[in-house]
Amino acid sequence: MHNANDLSPSPILFRQARPADLAAAWHVVGAARDRMLALGRRQWDAAYPAPSDVEADIRGGRAYVCDGNGEVVAYGAIAIDGEPAYDALEGRWSRPGSYAVVHRLCVSPRALRRGLARRFLHEAEAWARAAGAASMRIDTNYDNAEMQALLDSEGYVRCGTVRYERGERLAFDKPLDVPPHR
Repeated sequence: MHNANDLSPSPILFRQARPADLAAAWHVVGAARDRMLALGRRQWDAAYPAPSDVEADIRGGRAYVCDGNGEVVAYGAIAIDGEPAYDALEGRWSRPGSYAVVHRLCVSPRALRRGLARRFLHEAEAWARAAGAASMRIDTNYDNAEMQALLDSEGYVRCGTVRYERGERLAFDKPLDVPPHR
């Protein structure tokens, strides 16, 4: 039996989320949302994301997790079917053409600062390359300093801003012929 606080005995597995992962995935997303709200951040709010968003991601085949010892330790949605808000970018994408997008990337509170967001991003990029995307796009709030630092360290370039019903977000992209940082 493994120690509940130790994620290291087995490798982290990146995989598509299954319906049985809904509760665990929502736990990770809900905890991240609550952390942001407690810090006064405006990335998300009390209504978004909701369990129905995670459920829709899973149903739509967009939900992916990092699984450590059978536990969901990171979650995100990856899609190649576009993001309507990106069509109205205030700025300019660095690479035209097909792209993949990551939404709702978050890490379990007990697995923070172990490189799981970076690992998820690397896996998402590999997935997007295999799907034929020319670039990876992602957006984040102006006050999400950790995500901005991660994106910067991984070679993403700020391209402008996008607007959602809940506010404006900073938009980033990365051509996928740029090798990942290791």
